[in-house]
Amino acid sequence: MRPFALAWRGEAKPGPAVRRSQKSGIWGGSHAAYDRCVSSYARERAKDRVAGLATQGLDAVSFWREATESLTRTVRHDFFPCWWTLDPASLLLTSHFNPGFPEVPPEWLEIYCEEDVNRFADVARSERPVATLHEATGGDPSRSRWYRVALEPFGAEQELRAGLRSNDGVPWAAVSLYREPGRREFDADELGFLLELAPYLAEGTRRGLLIGEASDPEGPDAPGLLVLGADLSPESMTPGVERWLAELPDGDWEAKQRLPSAVLAVARRALRTAGGVDAPGEIALARVLSQTGRWIVLHGAALVSDRSQRAAVIIEPAHPARIAPLLMAAYGLSEREQEVTRLVLQGASTAEIAERLFVSAHTVQDHLKSVFEKTDVRSRRELVGKVFFSYYEPRLRDNERRVINGKPVRGEPFPDESSSSPGAG
Repeated sequence: MRPFALAWRGEAKPGPAVRRSQKSGIWGGSHAAYDRCVSSYARERAKDRVAGLATQGLDAVSFWREATESLTRTVRHDFFPCWWTLDPASLLLTSHFNPGFPEVPPEWLEIYCEEDVNRFADVARSERPVATLHEATGGDPSRSRWYRVALEPFGAEQELRAGLRSNDGVPWAAVSLYREPGRREFDADELGFLLELAPYLAEGTRRGLLIGEASDPEGPDAPGLLVLGADLSPESMTPGVERWLAELPDGDWEAKQRLPSAVLAVARRALRTAGGVDAPGEIALARVLSQTGRWIVLHGAALVSDRSQRAAVIIEPAHPARIAPLLMAAYGLSEREQEVTRLVLQGASTAEIAERLFVSAHTVQDHLKSVFEKTDVRSRRELVGKVFFSYYEPRLRDNERRVINGKPVRGEPFPDESSSSPGAG
């Protein structure tokens, strides 16, 4: 067996050895482990656990590590789960995390840009964002090139993909689970439970990305993180928060240490909805027009422990889809051409694009012809591949290195094409 396959199975990997008995999968056990029914109580406890993890101020990778145990207890699987972040604007991958191996093989990414069944973007935007490869292929996974190249050679027969959408319907991530040949198929109860769990996993990922960027900023518009005590007094803040506080109206942090009312409001709302460790409460959101004329978004969440309650407030700019200005700068696409391109990246058909943009299918084809000319491609598949390998593959490779170095992952594409060189895989 290839070393890479051994790493995925947990039998070998760079660094400390991984034992087959580790928690992120069922290893070499009997089929009885799959046949035992998971109780509704166990599933409710798992949901409570993941909802609580989402409020603990964890970066995305730390959140996934912790959430994996709850996922494993309720939807049994072999191997490690694969966690992925998606750019909500394009539904393209920006990071990958699997403790069994540090890097996605290049051939997997080549397949990712091709037409196939059960694609991440298709699952993430579907009415039911949970699907198995067996469902998508009518019980014959060999119809999928992904199966033939990425699963079968490494000893996996089944794959379940879940698009992780927050309660407002925005897809932030995806998770893949696997089973070996001879295991029973993922059933309707397991898929249904993942649907229930997905919003908590999405919210934990979204907050983890914000917290990671606030703690390790990558630019002047990086989010800021402010932690307040139960009495709303500041306990800690990340570098750069003072600049955000100065932009918000009716505060005077620099002179009087007075927090803006919007910060206090989201903190109060988050604390008010929290009922304890098992009921961490809701995410409080506010959109505020800053004193400089731009919109700023505040996210408030309770940080609940056995001893105290605190509130974390994340402050970030309300920026548009980040891929749009990149497409404009690199290829000179018009606003409508950017919209068409973004929908193509999401996997939308011509009819779907026409419906979304309230234009005719003929007009969509005209826009596509212009996009193809400006980007020097001949098809949708080539367009997806060009955008992915220019902006997203470099980010994914950079994130793989960040995980190895213990740094938080980023959720957005690279800012420009020149950034692709360091991340070439």
